[in-house]
Amino acid sequence: MKDNKILLTIFVLLFTISCEFDKEEYVSYSQEENKRFIKDNYEKLEVYIPMRDGKKLFTAIYTPKNKKEKYPILMNRTPYGVKPYGTDKSAYKDDLGPGVRLMRDLYIFVYQDVRGKYMSEGDFINMTPHGNPINESKDTFDTIEWLLANIDNHNGKVGQWGISYPGFYTAAGMIDTHPALVAASPQAPIADWFFDDFHHHGAFFYPHAFNFMSSFDQPRSGPTKMPNERFVHGTKNGYEFFKGITPIKKANELYIGDSLAYWNQMLAHPNYDEFWQDQNILPHLKNINCAVLTIGGWFDAEDLYGPLTIYQSVEENNPKIFNALVMGPWGHGGWKRTTGESMGDVYFGGNTSDYYANEIIYPFFTHYLKDEGSVDLPEATVFQTGTNEWKSFDAWPPENVKLKNLYFNKKQQLLYTPPGTREHGMDIFVSDPENPVPFTEYEDIGMPKRYMTDDQRFLSERKDVIYYQTEPLETDLTLAGPITANLMVTTDQEDADWVVKIIDVYPDDHPPFPHQPEKEIGGYQQMVRSEVLRGRFRNSYENPEPFQPKELTKVVVPLQDVFHTFKKGHRLMVQIHSTWFPLVDINPQKYVDNIFMAEPEDFVKAKHRVNRSGSDPSFIRVGVLE
Repeated sequence: MKDNKILLTIFVLLFTISCEFDKEEYVSYSQEENKRFIKDNYEKLEVYIPMRDGKKLFTAIYTPKNKKEKYPILMNRTPYGVKPYGTDKSAYKDDLGPGVRLMRDLYIFVYQDVRGKYMSEGDFINMTPHGNPINESKDTFDTIEWLLANIDNHNGKVGQWGISYPGFYTAAGMIDTHPALVAASPQAPIADWFFDDFHHHGAFFYPHAFNFMSSFDQPRSGPTKMPNERFVHGTKNGYEFFKGITPIKKANELYIGDSLAYWNQMLAHPNYDEFWQDQNILPHLKNINCAVLTIGGWFDAEDLYGPLTIYQSVEENNPKIFNALVMGPWGHGGWKRTTGESMGDVYFGGNTSDYYANEIIYPFFTHYLKDEGSVDLPEATVFQTGTNEWKSFDAWPPENVKLKNLYFNKKQQLLYTPPGTREHGMDIFVSDPENPVPFTEYEDIGMPKRYMTDDQRFLSERKDVIYYQTEPLETDLTLAGPITANLMVTTDQEDADWVVKIIDVYPDDHPPFPHQPEKEIGGYQQMVRSEVLRGRFRNSYENPEPFQPKELTKVVVPLQDVFHTFKKGHRLMVQIHSTWFPLVDINPQKYVDNIFMAEPEDFVKAKHRVNRSGSDPSFIRVGVLE
C-alpha cells in the first residue's frame, strides 16, 4: 500500500509538470455571484424582430445598464428556447455569453428563438437547407440589420457563437457575412446529419436519434414558452428497451406513429440522397468575411465530424480570413458545461475548460469586438491526450506527420510489417442479431458521453469481437490526424456493419488517476477512437449494394481525427466487431432495401472473416507525429 501511495504521488507530480495549461491562476466566481452580477449590471428587453418575408423572431436582449460606453453585440440563435421568458429580474439568465469574463466585461447579449421554435413565428425546418429561399444566413443578416438600427449604445460590431445546433446556426450565419459580423465561433457545430449525431457512415445511432427526436420533433401548434415533454422509457436498460423496438419500424408501431415528421423522413431516406445532401452545410461555407474560431471536443459523442469538417471547409473556401481550430479533451460542449478535467475514468491533468475560457475564447472576442489585446492563437490549438498537454500547429493535421500502416498479423499481432507473401490467414467470428455486442458494460438508456473513453475489457471474452495489438511500446507513439481502417473481408450473407476501435492498453502496473484514487487502472483498455461503417455503403453512400457472399471485399472505414500519445509501456490495440448495440441499430445482415423497414425474419446470423494474408492484408493507416 505504501508503494502504491508513492507511485500515486509521483504520478500526480508528473501530471502537474506536463500540464502547461495549469500554470495560470484564473479568477473564478460562484454561480450566485454571476447571477447577482447579471441582475446588477444588465437590463433585459424582449422584442420581435421582423425578417424579410414578414415573419417575426422572438429575441431576448441583455444590455449593460451603464449607457456611457458603447458595447459590441454577442448573439446566440437557438432552437432550444431563450428561456427564461419575461423581463423581470426573476426571468434573467444565470449566465451570459460564451464565458464569464466576457460577461463581466459587458457586452450586449442577444438570444433568439429560430423561426418555428418556441416564441418565434414561422415553420421550423431541421438543418435548414442553404438553397431554400429563406435560410439561416438570411435570418442572421436580417437580425443584425434590425439590432444595429434599433439598439442603442452598440459599437457597430457583432459576434456570434453557439454550441451544437446553435453551432450550426453560427456556421450558417457566417455565409455571405453581414458587414458588421466580425467574429464567429461555431462550437460542436452540426455539419451534416448523415455523418453527425444520428448517422455514422450510414449506420444509425438508434438511442440518440430516438431520444432526441421523440422530444425535439414534436409538432407545435403555435408560439409557446413551454418545452416539449421528454419520452419516458420506464427503464434504464437501453439494451433491452431498444431490442424491444427492433426492427426500428416497431418504434413507430408502439410509440411514434405519424406524430414525428422528421423522424419519419429519416426512416424514409436510409441512403445519402437529395434529402440529406440538401441539409449539408459544408459546400456552402463560402463568402465568409469574418474571423472564425471553431471549437470541438476529441470525445464528443454527438458532433465530432462537424467541427473538423467545418474548419476544413472554411479554410479551403476562404483563404484570406483568420480561421482557427481548437480541439480539447471534452465531450459535447464540455468546455462550457464541465471543468474538462476528466472523461469517465480517464484524467486530463487539470481544469482544461478554464484554459479555453481565459486563453482562447476571451482574447478572440475581446480582440475582434472591442479592439483590445491581441489574438495569438495559431491555426490549430489542440490537446494531446495521453501526455495531457496543449499543443500549437500551423496546420491541422500537422505537416510533420508520417503515414504508416499497422498490419493485422497472426496471434492477434499488430505490426508495421505485413504478413509474409506466402501467409494465408484470416480471423473468423459469427455475428448474431439476437445477441449483439453491447457498447457499454453498464446500463444506460441513451448515449453516455463517457462511452468515448470507456474501458473495453468487458468485451474480452466475446467470441464475436476480434482484436490485434502491438507489443508494449519501447518509446512514446503519437498519432495525429485521421485514421483509416483498410479491411479485407468476406461474409456469408449480403450485408454487415464494421465497427473499428483504436484502444490504448495501459500496463498492468499503471497507478490510479488522481480524480479516482481508489479505482484500479492497471490493464485499462481506453477507447481512443471508434467508428462504424454500414457495409452496404462501402463504395457509395448514395447507391448501396449488397455483398457477394464469400467473396473477398475491401471495406475502408474512415475514423475521425485523433491527437493521442500511447506512452512507453502501453500497447495500441485495434478491435473489430459487427454489432454495437444499442448505440447502433442492428443490421439484419440479409440485404433489404431499407433496413428501417426490415421484417423480423430478415435478421440472420452471419459468419464474417477478416483477412490477414500477405497478398490481401488488412491494416490501419495512421499518422505518426515525428
